[in-house]
Amino acid sequence: MLSPYYQGSFTEAGCDEAGRGCLAGPVCAAAVILRRDFGHELLNDSKQMTPEDRETLRVVIEGEALSWAVAFVDNRTIDRINILQASFRAMHLAVRKLSLRPGLLLVDGNRFNPYRGIPHQCIIQGDAQYASIAAASVLAKTYRDAYMVRLHQKHPGYSWDENKGYPTEKHRNGIRELGCTSYHRLSFRLLPENETGFDPVALEG
Repeated sequence: MLSPYYQGSFTEAGCDEAGRGCLAGPVCAAAVILRRDFGHELLNDSKQMTPEDRETLRVVIEGEALSWAVAFVDNRTIDRINILQASFRAMHLAVRKLSLRPGLLLVDGNRFNPYRGIPHQCIIQGDAQYASIAAASVLAKTYRDAYMVRLHQKHPGYSWDENKGYPTEKHRNGIRELGCTSYHRLSFRLLPENETGFDPVALEG
């Protein structure tokens, strides 16, 4: 059972991201402010939900949240500032886009860069504990997955419609056979360390 809120004094925005462990594509973050009485039987950590249930919840969250926002930070920025900082930046961008200013940020994880004077609370596995973080995880996951499916139409050789950029064998086989695209994160280990002769030059397009 998810808790509806962390404390009772301030408006809370749950924050979460999707795509930190991927080899390609952006990291996506969401921020969500829910009513204190919001509840839905399907709401959970997005990783524990089926794609169909996530899509159902996406529509519900967008329709019933007091405010919500999604933001992306691209792979080139990830390569420049590292994935952790890029995840924080994506969360900051999502919070900035909210139509309501929260009094407290509930952040999934154990670290966060403070945002513009708004207090925050980091919560390990918060997406399995608090409704607003779980809602943010659903939006971040569904928006990023949809983005990677669209990229798959442009680069079908990496099975991004299935793996969404995560390091599956199909994805790595695509890298072996086709090389990189301009969407790959060149600062990541794209192939196992014991493989040699790999040229990580990104192909445009």
